[in-house]
Amino acid sequence: MNQTTNTINFNDIFKSSFLENTVSFSVVDSLISLVAAFAVGLFIYLVYKKTFSGVMYSHSFSISLIIMTMATALILMGVSSNVMLSLGMVGALSIVRFRTPIKDPMDIVYIFWAVASGILCGAGFIPLVIIGAILIGLVLLFFVNRLTVENPYLLIVKYNEASVEKALESIVSSKVIKHTVKSKSSSPNQGLEVIYEIRIKQNDVAFVNQISEMEGVQSAMMLSYDGNFTA
Repeated sequence: MNQTTNTINFNDIFKSSFLENTVSFSVVDSLISLVAAFAVGLFIYLVYKKTFSGVMYSHSFSISLIIMTMATALILMGVSSNVMLSLGMVGALSIVRFRTPIKDPMDIVYIFWAVASGILCGAGFIPLVIIGAILIGLVLLFFVNRLTVENPYLLIVKYNEASVEKALESIVSSKVIKHTVKSKSSSPNQGLEVIYEIRIKQNDVAFVNQISEMEGVQSAMMLSYDGNFTA
């Protein structure tokens, strides 16, 4: 009768998947990908800072573009050689909820640009990342700095008598580029109120004082308008 003898040597005792993954890990390739991700993220940061046209500049958001590019590259390098790790990462990221509101649509563009660049850096497509970053940066610099768009505003006027409406419409038509009535309300206690969506001529807001000085007008106020209106 044959007996099978199972022998365990020294290498089998210390055999570990962790050691195998460490051996297959390339430090040089990982450093190249992370340095490339940092360089591209820094370029995205500079383009965002150059093309920012708002008033409240968020330094933390611009720095997060660099970290986002590097972190995405790091995640992709980790999951590219391990199927189980990639499935676990998808499950972990699926429960993440981002609560920070994005007010400017261009911020979403920069976030997507940073994530896409990190993915390509982690996959090793560094020349493609560099070419794409240069072209996208040039497009953003050209369109944001060269093309000017008149920002819309809301003009809110409160008045007492309906006879003011004709003179008010005449002033608004002559002082703004384009206008439309967004809302009009009437109350026995608070009087009449009309809300215009307007586009002004080169930040010319002196006509608001002219409207407020009209007889029968209680107040005139102009607000920046982002396109969302709730009556």
